[in-house]
Amino acid sequence: MTGSSTSQPAPASVSAPKLLALHAVRLKGVADDQTVARRFSLDQAGTTELLLDYQAFGWISWSEFAGTGGWSLTDAGRAENERQLAAELDQVTGREVIHEIYSEFLPLNERLQQTCTNWQIRPTATDALAFNDHSDPHWDRQVIEQLSALDQALHLVSERTAAVLHRFHGYDTRFTAALDRVRSGDNTWVDRTSADSCHTVWFELHEDLIATLGLPRGAH
Repeated sequence: MTGSSTSQPAPASVSAPKLLALHAVRLKGVADDQTVARRFSLDQAGTTELLLDYQAFGWISWSEFAGTGGWSLTDAGRAENERQLAAELDQVTGREVIHEIYSEFLPLNERLQQTCTNWQIRPTATDALAFNDHSDPHWDRQVIEQLSALDQALHLVSERTAAVLHRFHGYDTRFTAALDRVRSGDNTWVDRTSADSCHTVWFELHEDLIATLGLPRGAH
């Protein structure tokens, strides 16, 4: 009698630090060494060395404004980032899967954009673009319910993408953590900038998907 075996899915590909450091700059837009290292739990000293190398290669540049500075990608860096991501995706033969997930993500993204708009704007009888002053708990509760529904959908998206590329791990838990803060009464965590708010986490995931597939933002 021959033994039977059950095929197991291939483990998710773990990206190299040199890819993750450059990619973190893209996802954050503008970020200092600590922020870049923290994004993918990289070694701080090693990350700083990589960033200095990338500056020498012309892939990133440092800028400061009002006493705050950070790294951002140059055009050459953006091209190199997409080259690295494409090579990684082809190596794990995951392009078809990630593209399928992205197609399913797009309608969720439209819902998220509308939800954030509803958080910022509450139409009145005289002003269709009236600012939401959060004085209507019913209106805000509806928005939070919409975010909760998106939170559930995001768990599946994150799980499926992370099964192919490990660097996609954590988008769902970060979104849930921000939503929990909103539910606890801190409304700023819906669309707060410079923090892992619901909008920031979702924006990063969208950027991660289009960067991985080499697509321009807004592509369908």
